[in-house]
Amino acid sequence: MKIYVIGLGPGSYENLTIKADRALRDCDVVIGYSVYVDLVKEYYPEKEFLQTAMTKEVERCKMAFEEAEKGKHVAMVCSGDAGVYGMAGLMYQVGEAYPQISIEIIPGITAALGGAAVLGAPLTHDFAVISLSDLLTPMEQITERLLDAAKGDFCICLYNPSSKKRYDYLEKACDILLEYRQEGTVCGIVKNIARKGEEVKILTLKELRDTKVDMFTTVFIGNSQTKVISGKMVTPRGYHLFHCQR
Repeated sequence: MKIYVIGLGPGSYENLTIKADRALRDCDVVIGYSVYVDLVKEYYPEKEFLQTAMTKEVERCKMAFEEAEKGKHVAMVCSGDAGVYGMAGLMYQVGEAYPQISIEIIPGITAALGGAAVLGAPLTHDFAVISLSDLLTPMEQITERLLDAAKGDFCICLYNPSSKKRYDYLEKACDILLEYRQEGTVCGIVKNIARKGEEVKILTLKELRDTKVDMFTTVFIGNSQTKVISGKMVTPRGYHLFHCQR
């Protein structure tokens, strides 16, 4: 009995890994948050699909193990990578009660990497990924992490930058970062990465502060060296170009 925990990537079938595709073809039932299940339904119509709403993560994990106990090969799907703000850790925690069932993690392209590719090359040097959602992490801890990343001149990728209840969290995050970053710091936003309605924009940190985003937007804040090259957001790594002229 086995459960695959699969990262689906940012949303398009083309960004699904070959290994993830093979695991989905091998399974009997696909389980996940309804939005993520909908991303793959049309490609695997012969599978059984079970889904739950947001905030039902523990119930979803238990459902996966219960289906596996019936002798089924189960796929638990997440967007991006299952180990980056995904279900991988929780599956292992819940799985302690089901030692007879094995778990295999199938990696996927997380939003930081999918969005970076759209913007250009914003994460070529050291970077930090921080979620602004305080559902599971105290805001005080999020604030401390933002300050530490800003002090260290890390490029920063922000997940979950806003929602109806957290409409001003990105503004607050920018205020924190502006204590250590210049207003003109190059930033970028990508909405609906690799999905219908994809939008991309490069802007300054000052402009980002007053920009409205949603839960489907990934935000990138450059470091002190990040620049715009040919319309793309690029963070140099330190290579010295001696023969770059033609």
